[in-house]
This record gives sequence, structure tokens and C-alpha cells, in this order.
Amino acid sequence: MPKGNSAFMKPMQISDELAEVIGKGPMPRSEVVKKLWVYIKGNNLQDPSNKRNINADAKLKAVFGGKGTVSMFEMTKLVSKHLS
Repeated sequence: MPKGNSAFMKPMQISDELAEVIGKGPMPRSEVVKKLWVYIKGNNLQDPSNKRNINADAKLKAVFGGKGTVSMFEMTKLVSKHLS
């Protein structure tokens, strides 16, 4: 059986801004993304006309560098700045 990508599963430290949205870390990057989607869907932040876009609330704006709307692909890049 192939071994999973251990770098992807390595627990990461989470910034205070991101912790406001998903909770305290450390946690693997995959878990961060899962929890972000739970938050986005739970707060109905997906753009209804274009589901690939996320409309940020105040907590997510802090994570997204002040941007009000980001694509799901851009979100990954912006969130990685909050992981170390």
C-alpha cells in the first residue's frame, strides 16, 4: 500500500486569525481545509451564483488579507500564509 504524503499530514501551527475561524492548532493542512469548508458552508458564505467563490465575513476577511470575495483556489494560497 502506498504511504500518504507525510508533509501534507504534518501538524502545522495556526495563526490567531485562522484560529478564530477553525479553532486552535496544531493540525494538518488537510484538517485545516476541512474545517474551513465546514465554517464556510455553516455560515452560508459560498457565492450562490458562482459556487467557486467565497464571500468573506469579518473573521474570514482577516484570514484573506482584507479581501471580500476570493475563489476557492485563491483561498488555499491565502490560508497557507497563516500556517507555519
